[in-house]
Amino acid sequence: MLPSQFTDRMQAMLKDEYPLFIQSFEHKKYQSLRVNSLKGSREEFLQKSSFSLSPVEWERNGFYYEETDQPGKHPFHEAGVYYIQEASAMAPAVYLEARPGEQVLDLCAAPGGKSTQIAAAMDGQGILVCNEIHPARAKILSENVERMGIRNALVTNETPDRLAEHFPEYFDRVLVDAPCSGEGMFRKNEEACREWSPENVQMCAQRQDEILDCAAQMLRAGGRLVYSTCTFAPAEDEGSIARFLMRHPDFEIEQVQKLSGMEGGRAEWASDEKTAPDEIAAIGLEHTIRLWPHRLKGEGHYLAVLKKEGNVPANYRGRCRCGTERGIAAKEYEDFLQFQKENMRIALEGVFLKFGDQLYLAPENMPALRGLKVLRPGLHLGTMKKNRFEPSHALALALKQDEAVRSLKLTADGPEAKAWLNGMTLAAEGEKGWYLVTVDGYSTGWGKLAGNIMKNHYPKGLRKMLL
Repeated sequence: MLPSQFTDRMQAMLKDEYPLFIQSFEHKKYQSLRVNSLKGSREEFLQKSSFSLSPVEWERNGFYYEETDQPGKHPFHEAGVYYIQEASAMAPAVYLEARPGEQVLDLCAAPGGKSTQIAAAMDGQGILVCNEIHPARAKILSENVERMGIRNALVTNETPDRLAEHFPEYFDRVLVDAPCSGEGMFRKNEEACREWSPENVQMCAQRQDEILDCAAQMLRAGGRLVYSTCTFAPAEDEGSIARFLMRHPDFEIEQVQKLSGMEGGRAEWASDEKTAPDEIAAIGLEHTIRLWPHRLKGEGHYLAVLKKEGNVPANYRGRCRCGTERGIAAKEYEDFLQFQKENMRIALEGVFLKFGDQLYLAPENMPALRGLKVLRPGLHLGTMKKNRFEPSHALALALKQDEAVRSLKLTADGPEAKAWLNGMTLAAEGEKGWYLVTVDGYSTGWGKLAGNIMKNHYPKGLRKMLL
């Protein structure tokens, strides 16, 4: 049952379209996934996949799948080959247009769908900061960053204002997928419907104002800010953007292409008693984007693309207030270098960091971590044990099959792959040592061969019964 105050407001907003909007709640939800290009191309995935797929128009790597496919129980999911992500939620990161080599922030990042989408666009180059204020959700975010094999991400658990102190005018692009009243989740999440109230809408709108102000401080001159929500509430959509532009005249709405089914925002929905209608009309809210569930295959979303005035030199790089991480001396990770020489066909480059006995590889020019709550300072390489190095699961997922000296090749439809992901050892022949275990060419973890037995190093906490 939809709240009456919600349906009354929507009827007033949509008028003749309201019946179509309400009918959309009776339809089955669309299910979709996004191929992780860090693992391989969409063409490669389509050749290997047995799912019934149709494309998502606004995301090249996005596909709808059928209910019978169950991709969450497939070995490809554990290998980070794709991320199960609602189709309309893919749009904001597409419009962010992150590029390799940039410094990018996903400010409200959990559970990680948009962060991992941005990381794929950056192709492992540059610095991606993924932040989540809630500790439990930040942990899930960090786990998804690991599963997708991302090498250049810093995962933080901070408030927006603390980050703003740390990163003044630092980022080239910022995504604010703001916490909202979740009206676009009503069809697939009954709890979101039960928790809805007009008071919660206003509380969310106030919180969004505070988050956007922090985001503005962290964006460099000429940078791009994308704001998005999964709600239909004008106070949180056109209203949030209108209020933001009134407070920040150094920003403007960028005109971007709308694809089939997308609609512009409405200036009249942002009107309030404090702002004259002509002031709001001049803002250009028609250039923001609404994704309606009765117009396209998705649950609904709102987004606005904003540009900060000014320019920076072509070689500009934002500076963190605390400087950059210097890293540790090579002699402190000699055992890893030996492991790399013996087991990998590539040499990883970046800034090596050590926390206790854990070794990480951060991207070049990684901002200093002092004063930040950090869950993942780059790629987790493994554990420095006495006179030896033990590789991490994250390192395995970040490697491609041809980047390992030795690999154990399994097939997704074979019993060995399922046995492996369930924690079983396998019989194998070959040179003893570490093996990158792959499923249809996609890395899934480490095994260690000795005496014709491949010992399973797949993390116990990730083992599950698969189809």
